[in-house]
Amino acid sequence: MGLYLVEIYRSPNVGIFLRGNDKFLLAPKGIAGTKSKMLADDLKVEPCFVSIDGTRLLGPLAVMNNKGIMVTRMVEDYEVKEISSKTGLPVARFDSKLTAIGNLVAANDKGAVVSPVLDSKAVSQVRDVLDVEVLTLTIDDYVQVGALIVATNSGAAVYPKLSEKEVQEVGEVFGVEAYPASINGGIPFLSSGLVANSRNAVVGNLTTGPELIFLTKALKV
Repeated sequence: MGLYLVEIYRSPNVGIFLRGNDKFLLAPKGIAGTKSKMLADDLKVEPCFVSIDGTRLLGPLAVMNNKGIMVTRMVEDYEVKEISSKTGLPVARFDSKLTAIGNLVAANDKGAVVSPVLDSKAVSQVRDVLDVEVLTLTIDDYVQVGALIVATNSGAAVYPKLSEKEVQEVGEVFGVEAYPASINGGIPFLSSGLVANSRNAVVGNLTTGPELIFLTKALKV
């Protein structure tokens, strides 16, 4: 188990390019072989090279747990088939006019926190595809809850300005302990620079020593 400092395309915003669970890492096509091997080794998962809507920005355009994957409605048919065949998981187009599902939903295998901007149909789809209980939540006036939480089956890192009560509430949804944290020298949008599973995590290389301590505590890595 471990937490590793990395960069992708010379950027500390590694979560913009990656999505993962306990078995697979969705990584952009064309990423350097040495980099993808390092990431897969760090996370102890199998790399799957894919695109979504023809882009390498996989993080904001997808959300996944160990049961299913949801991707933006703009995804191409061949991309859905490719992601499904490489992971063996059901892949669903997000039934919403809102495209950045990764910024609007955070999930592990027990629960999901979803943005209040999603309608009941979209919330039901999250519940069905990921097979989880769902809580609709606003975080400190932000509706981009998927950007402010990274949850695994071991722990959850959450927006650093949440109250103790709110942190506990979020943890209860995921069935884990949650702790406030930040990345890359004070950035509160955790999923932009953090990719984690139940055993390991990678985080942007601008993340400080104290931040690493909080992230290790939050994610149990």
